[in-house]
Amino acid sequence: MFKNLARYGLLAMGALGLPSQSFAATAVLRPDDYVGISFWLISMALIASTAFFWLESMRVAPKWKTSLTVSGLVTFVAAVHYFYMRDIWVDTGTTPTVYRYIDWLITVPLLMVEFYLILAAIAKVPGGVFWRLMGGTLVMLVGGYLGEIGSLPVLPAFIIGMLGWAYILYEVFMGEASKLNASQAPASVQSAFKLMRIIVTVGWAVYPIGYYFGYLTGQSGTNSEATLNIIYNFADVVNKIAFGVIIWIAAVSESERKVN
Repeated sequence: MFKNLARYGLLAMGALGLPSQSFAATAVLRPDDYVGISFWLISMALIASTAFFWLESMRVAPKWKTSLTVSGLVTFVAAVHYFYMRDIWVDTGTTPTVYRYIDWLITVPLLMVEFYLILAAIAKVPGGVFWRLMGGTLVMLVGGYLGEIGSLPVLPAFIIGMLGWAYILYEVFMGEASKLNASQAPASVQSAFKLMRIIVTVGWAVYPIGYYFGYLTGQSGTNSEATLNIIYNFADVVNKIAFGVIIWIAAVSESERKVN
């Protein structure tokens, strides 16, 4: 146990040290820079969540350990990128688009893996479920990224991203993943699955809202960047930390039920 704690502690300290190697300590966070403050708050919340998920993975049943470990990986990877993004914003006042999409390219597929993992903990799940969720995720992310960097017009790119998201929603609401959950999962897992679907529906809806206000409303560059980043930052809190908390609740509930 102590060996694991030491290893996780070293990883977290390594993440904390990364930004200082790349950015000069010249910019100071202003008290009226609400976007910069949101970056700082979220980066700390992500690190705290990582420690919580990894520590809690030591006390749940073995079949749930992978799910909680992946939840910690999601928040850890996001935290590392947030350290960079907050420095870029505070130093330059510009949107760190590339870092954000590198983060999402890693963490969003991991969130989709969680649907597969919680089902795999209680039933035999066909590999097709995994690959369909991955396919929808990649279409959603690639479409959004091409629009934000200007490789595609923003509206067609927005539509492509929305189609990928719609396919994910179909799979978790009406596809094979949903049917497996309804037919084979115990009550606690079904509850977690339903809450995760709500996050993917309502929580993920915040991202296209951010994209819309950032690129499709005709706001000035400064205002649109501030709006875009505040909305994206809020969405990441809900969709990464709350997602993991739901899995933790299911893992603890199922583990305690087996013991009793």
